Amino acid sequence: MLFKEITGQYELKRQLIQTVTDKRISHAQLFVGSEGSGNLALAIAYAQYICCQNKQDGDSCGHCKSCIKFQKLVHPDLHFAFPVNTIKNSKQKRDEITSDSFIAEWRKLLTGFPYLSEQNWYEYLGIENKQGNIGKSDAEAIQQKMIFKPFEAEYKFMIIWLPERMNTTAANKLLKLIEEPPANTLFLLASKNIDQIIKTILSRTQLIRVPSVDTQSMQKMLAEKYDLSPNETQVLTRLAAGDVLAAIKIYERHEAEQDFFDNFKLMMRFAYAQKFVELLNWVEEIVKLGREQQKSFLHFCQQMIRETFIMNMQIQNISYLTDREQDFAQKLSQFITPKNVESIYAALNLAASHIEHNGNQKIIFSDLAIKFAELLIKT
Repeated sequence: MLFKEITGQYELKRQLIQTVTDKRISHAQLFVGSEGSGNLALAIAYAQYICCQNKQDGDSCGHCKSCIKFQKLVHPDLHFAFPVNTIKNSKQKRDEITSDSFIAEWRKLLTGFPYLSEQNWYEYLGIENKQGNIGKSDAEAIQQKMIFKPFEAEYKFMIIWLPERMNTTAANKLLKLIEEPPANTLFLLASKNIDQIIKTILSRTQLIRVPSVDTQSMQKMLAEKYDLSPNETQVLTRLAAGDVLAAIKIYERHEAEQDFFDNFKLMMRFAYAQKFVELLNWVEEIVKLGREQQKSFLHFCQQMIRETFIMNMQIQNISYLTDREQDFAQKLSQFITPKNVESIYAALNLAASHIEHNGNQKIIFSDLAIKFAELLIKT
């Protein structure tokens, strides 16, 4: 993994490179930051840079034998530990499973995109609703791997993702090894929650705080990845608050919500025009959605009403709408006023509650549509 593949974090990258230049590489380093900050990716890129045989100005070369193996996460001196658990229909017992049991899945997922969330990892493994952990069997595997000298590189690496998922037994087994590792052995840990790491592990590492991604880098990444307009990248950047994974999730949610927006627009137009036949036809289409989609649609309506009301109050600098949504919200805003916004919210909340409690969907949405027709009064 190359440093340039990680969004932003220019100052931290510079500092990491400087430790290599000055030959001051700490044997145990803890990268702490949100999952979308790039902390795991930085740890891997750092290891690749240390081993690169033809270092460039500020990055690995990406072409030497070492870099090629690192890019595929198959370098013999690169090892990983991460939370795992038993998968559905597996005959393996939990104490028989280690990170190596899922190393093929790990490499495939991580080489596809240099950011990884804990939830996405569990979903990819199919471990249902279980939480993964790093247990005794993983600690013993780490001990066995780290006693050997490096095979090809000057250093060997153990990258531990989410050390906060390490149980007490595993932590106790690794304390001595992390504190006094064999020569040329580096431990690189990537955590999203420093408060949950066992204190004895925490005290044996050098803390590296990975900040949120800066605004300019985030906007550049989003514009290149999704071909968005400047306004759309600004909206996503504000919502994501420096977290790359959050930005991607919000974008994908917005894409999935386009049908919601079309339905919201139809409802508001028919309600304002008092077109009750069209409203009832609209209800017939909405009730074809599943209950979970209906709840999501009602939540989307609340968001749109909130943003539209903000426009009415002329504080658009905190509005979080795409270009398409903003254009319609601008026209609608004159009808969402202090006189009716609370009643509109109450109607949406009541509909969502009734859907949650398995009420008759046609009655619920018919009542909601008629209520909107009553409330949309031009002021």
